[in-house]
Amino acid sequence: MTPEQTAIIKATVPLLETGGEALTTHFYRIMLSEYDEVRPLFNQAHQAHGTQPRALANAVLQYARHIDNLGALGALPAQIIQKHVALQILPEHYPIVGTCLLRAIREVLGEEIATDAVIEAWGAAYWQLANILIGAEGAEYDRLAAAPGGWRGARQFRVTRKQVESAEIVSFYLEPVDGGAVVDFQPGQYLGLRLTIDGQELRRNYSLSQKADGRTLRISVKREPGGVASNHLHDHVGQGDVLDVFPPAGEFVLASGEAPLALISGGIGVTPTLAMAQAALEEGKRDVTFIHYARNGDVHAFGDVIDGWARNYPRFTAHIVYEQGGHEDGPSGRPSVEQLQAWVPVEADAYFLGPKPFMGFVNRTLAQIGLPETRRHFEFFGPAEALD
Repeated sequence: MTPEQTAIIKATVPLLETGGEALTTHFYRIMLSEYDEVRPLFNQAHQAHGTQPRALANAVLQYARHIDNLGALGALPAQIIQKHVALQILPEHYPIVGTCLLRAIREVLGEEIATDAVIEAWGAAYWQLANILIGAEGAEYDRLAAAPGGWRGARQFRVTRKQVESAEIVSFYLEPVDGGAVVDFQPGQYLGLRLTIDGQELRRNYSLSQKADGRTLRISVKREPGGVASNHLHDHVGQGDVLDVFPPAGEFVLASGEAPLALISGGIGVTPTLAMAQAALEEGKRDVTFIHYARNGDVHAFGDVIDGWARNYPRFTAHIVYEQGGHEDGPSGRPSVEQLQAWVPVEADAYFLGPKPFMGFVNRTLAQIGLPETRRHFEFFGPAEALD
């Protein structure tokens, strides 16, 4: 990019601060209505709820703010790369996105503001970032394909077991149809599925809910009201069925260490923390505090697993809280500052996942009780948004 183009991009920051979401909403409307080949890559529920346009608006704004210092974007590029790898975003998708983004800028801002010079600057900025992502994603595809048990693109896995975990959650145990090994993955990562439902292709990401064993994969899926993919998996996919699976990906992973570990989850956010807890307990180097919030006993999944860990691992402590009604001698109600103060060691590494308001509360509370940002780790299901 030229210095003049960089200056133009930075000058558009105030416009993005006030109208970025309108721009990205229009962008998605153009792309998803005119380019059928990219529709499977996007969850339409995220479009309807506005989370996808909002997340993209924030990403575009951050990119514009730091166009002359991309290092200031922090972990954002790595998160985008991992999401793209899980969904198998390919180089041929990028021209479509670029065309629709520039058209949306022109149509939303108008020709008086979005002059030819502005469009040219944003075109240069887009392809600067696109080429970075294409290169990094290509390297990750190569790494996964070359790894023992790895693969590129979709690989067929058979459902060897379907286990009901609660009134809302079902686990699927998957083994490769080709009988080969399965690539190691890090606790906290997710995989991508390619589904065909009513003749339409959909792609979805699901957290891996047990640690790698080189042979199998397990995902645990919550039935979402109106969720096309989750309801299809619950109602129409069973033992013996074959699914197209993309390799594991994700940046929300358990780091090695010996500091106490606090795993805090709400609802289906429990899935990656299960893999993290299992890995840490088997390694045996750290105390593990497992805190889980569920609506009630009917939707509480993996209770037997947690009870087994509590019996078999002296360094494991569990706290289960039901919002609706108590259980045995356990607490009930919503998450509280007092609970986290009492249960989370101040020197812990904390990993937390759940609904956005839940994560916002946990993040603020952990900061309040003294955990620095470097010891607080989280990730969103779906599009990445601002936590607070």
